[in-house]
Amino acid sequence: MTTLRTVTLGCKVNQYETELVRESLVKAGYRDASDGEVAELCVVNTCTVTAEGDSKSRQVIRQLARRNPGTRIVVMGCYATRAPEEVATLPAVSEVITDKRELPDWLNRWGVADVPTGISGFGGRQRAYVKVQDGCMLNCSFCIIPTVRPHLASRPVEHVVDEVHRLTSSRHREVVLTGIHLGHYGVEWSRSRDKSEWRRLSYLLSRLVELPGEFRLRLSSIEATEVTRELIAVMAANPQRICPHLHISMQSGSDDVLRRMRRRWGRQRFLDRCRLVTDSLDAPALTTDVIVGFPGETEQEFEETCAACEEAGFSKIHIFPFSARRGTPAAEMANQTPPDVKADRVRRLGDLEVKLRSRYFARLSGRKLEVLVEARADRSGWLRGTACRYATVELPGAAAQIGKLVTVVAGPELAGAIQAH
Repeated sequence: MTTLRTVTLGCKVNQYETELVRESLVKAGYRDASDGEVAELCVVNTCTVTAEGDSKSRQVIRQLARRNPGTRIVVMGCYATRAPEEVATLPAVSEVITDKRELPDWLNRWGVADVPTGISGFGGRQRAYVKVQDGCMLNCSFCIIPTVRPHLASRPVEHVVDEVHRLTSSRHREVVLTGIHLGHYGVEWSRSRDKSEWRRLSYLLSRLVELPGEFRLRLSSIEATEVTRELIAVMAANPQRICPHLHISMQSGSDDVLRRMRRRWGRQRFLDRCRLVTDSLDAPALTTDVIVGFPGETEQEFEETCAACEEAGFSKIHIFPFSARRGTPAAEMANQTPPDVKADRVRRLGDLEVKLRSRYFARLSGRKLEVLVEARADRSGWLRGTACRYATVELPGAAAQIGKLVTVVAGPELAGAIQAH
């Protein structure tokens, strides 16, 4: 029985794709290598969002080659797509998969007769990711992903419904729908003249909420223009099934910076969409991504971003100092922001995030929250989990509750988490 080891770098989509490959190979007779055991086959799913992603991918491949003598390493993912010749020169690499659409053929060659349409588990994790869409056709000036994942592809509704049903019928009580551009789910079908074939994200959600069992759904990152009234309506109608949380990627709160980024909307349109969400749902959590120190970003433009974050009322901000990505227009722009200025702005925006999170958590005090219990907390007799509103919660309890959905009453904020009563 061939021993197998898989390693994933990067996003939720990569994590899902690795699990699909791993599960396919295990069903075909492969076995996960135990700790310290040499793996005869290693599969590495790489990331290329930043130069650091490339570097980490190379490091992982070299470590696998060193720790698994005689192994064959198969490399997939965005770095493999962007620089296949470079990847092929790394030690023990026997094959480079440059296009995820080649996976079924590759799996066939490695003994998988029937490639599954989805997964039935997600390793030892309490929440499962389900990829519903691939590809991005935007051309943001800072992003390399449309170059390595340009083909829009939405999974059939029935495949997703069957997969979510399998996952929730086992032990997964939260399923996160994810994609390279989640809001473009079904966009290619909308080109059909037959409107009965149009199936967008709101329709998929409306089908998934009908599944039986105790579970909840969460959406991963989505663009503001794709938070449609139809999508909000489905969320509002199913508060016990769909987490009242949206991660809406802002990147900047300055119109001038957004234009240089080649984003598709301005500051006010973004904030109006956030306001529509907060007016339509019950105390929803809004989280976002922000790039600071984009080329040419002035102090005033940075302050506009901070003001937009405060107006939107984000409960969490993923803060990224701009990193020039070779092959993107932004990497060639003039007026690159000095590292010390970027570091200062990361710190200042981080301070604002702490204030906004505390403000949002204070609004939740005394409110009932549904929590997915995920692990033991540092304190004896306490557990840690994630609330429906994407807040970390610490609660008293026994290990038998791990993996379950429990309802608690939110108490005071405690070191970045909410303490349950």
